[in-house]
Amino acid sequence: MTDIAIDTGVRLTPDQVGGLFLFEHLTDEQLAWVTERAWVAEAPAGETLLREGDPAEVFLLLLEGEIRLCQRVGRDEVEVNRSSTVGAYAGAMRAFVRDETAQRYTVSVHVVQDARVLVMRAATLVELMQTWFPMALHLLDGMFIGMRNSQERVGRREQLLALGALSAGLTHELNNPAAAAVRATAGLRERVGTMRHKLAKLADDKIDRDVLRLLVEIQEEAVTLAAKAPDLTALEASEREDELTDWMDDRGLSSGWQLAPIFAAAGTSDACLARIESGVPPEMLEPALHWLASALETETLLSEITDSVTRISTLVGAAKQYSHMDRTPYERVDIHLGLKSTLMLMAGKAEGVQIVKELDRDLPPVPVYPAEVNQVWTNLIDNALQAMNGEGTLTVRSSRDNDFVKVEICDTGPGVPPELQLKIFQPFFTTKPVGQGSGLGLDISYRIVVERHGGDLTVSSVPGDTRFIVRLPLTERATQ
Repeated sequence: MTDIAIDTGVRLTPDQVGGLFLFEHLTDEQLAWVTERAWVAEAPAGETLLREGDPAEVFLLLLEGEIRLCQRVGRDEVEVNRSSTVGAYAGAMRAFVRDETAQRYTVSVHVVQDARVLVMRAATLVELMQTWFPMALHLLDGMFIGMRNSQERVGRREQLLALGALSAGLTHELNNPAAAAVRATAGLRERVGTMRHKLAKLADDKIDRDVLRLLVEIQEEAVTLAAKAPDLTALEASEREDELTDWMDDRGLSSGWQLAPIFAAAGTSDACLARIESGVPPEMLEPALHWLASALETETLLSEITDSVTRISTLVGAAKQYSHMDRTPYERVDIHLGLKSTLMLMAGKAEGVQIVKELDRDLPPVPVYPAEVNQVWTNLIDNALQAMNGEGTLTVRSSRDNDFVKVEICDTGPGVPPELQLKIFQPFFTTKPVGQGSGLGLDISYRIVVERHGGDLTVSSVPGDTRFIVRLPLTERATQ
């Protein structure tokens, strides 16, 4: 790599400097000033003049030859421009911007054909701008900083909107099992009271010790069967209830219509009922069945409470996994955990949409900033759900792509027109109505994947099949 930051001592004449379009309106005094401070460097074809990411030390203008400008996109270096135009410039073009962080080259400059370039130190360019074009410098400085600040603020707003959407979805998802647990608890209290009442009724009838032991044994068996009872269709349930009602009507029981649905749902067998009938006096049959029904209802309510609380715990775990509140900022993680937690937290927005998960379980852990990558999943999945508007199929697919993990977020929406596919990752670009999108969701996602992780984010879209493809490297970056 040619070290063009070293002054070669070779100078252009003022007339030669004035022939470059960037300096064509300078005075003779100004041209002489530039001539004294800029030098000529030569580089053969194949050399790299500037490397993306290095400190921005110099500003250069092409005098002869051909150069190409490239940017890193994931694992590839993409050519963004090629020029043989005399006066074409590159390097520390933003050196004049007030910035607390060190300026770095945003592109690499490679020599295609033997080249001569005019080189100026970044500090010299700043001095030139501040001295000769103070108004232009203020305008450029203000425009750049204003745009950056706007992007940061709107970016933070985008993050808050994403968090708000997830919070709303999480609240919705938590509310359902919480309400179910409250209802089940109230019902459980009522059923326990009923069981006490039925037990007292049995005691008033001077129940025999062996009969009580038999009832408790049958109750345990019925509860065990209830836990394994298959779900009946509406027709199957109705037929089973009719059979049980007829059985109890044949024995002169007045509450068969109340007990039959409970026994049918619990999968209570005819053999179980027959054992009760044969083991208790006829006058105790109905109280015994009521006692058994109360026990089954109690078990059902306990199962509902367990399921509801488990659901709440799972949702809280997903929220914790999503935010990675208990994790270090950079680590190797199972990429599927973030995808699953994001899908779970966005379940409220996915109503009506079929979700398909095609995940490669053999993928190794990926070195990432988990909370940032989860924001990428949120942005991509949210966009997909909005595109489908409550109907269609969302497919989340993972696979290995050489030294990368590839994640695809696919939807069956109307697609992204070809003329917009090159623009959707640009900041502030959005196809959503005013007030419904900042245009920074995909820009933020792109910067997280590409700049933060050294990965790649692309889109492939036709009507009915839109795919956002994320590639994340399996090797840790040299500097984090």
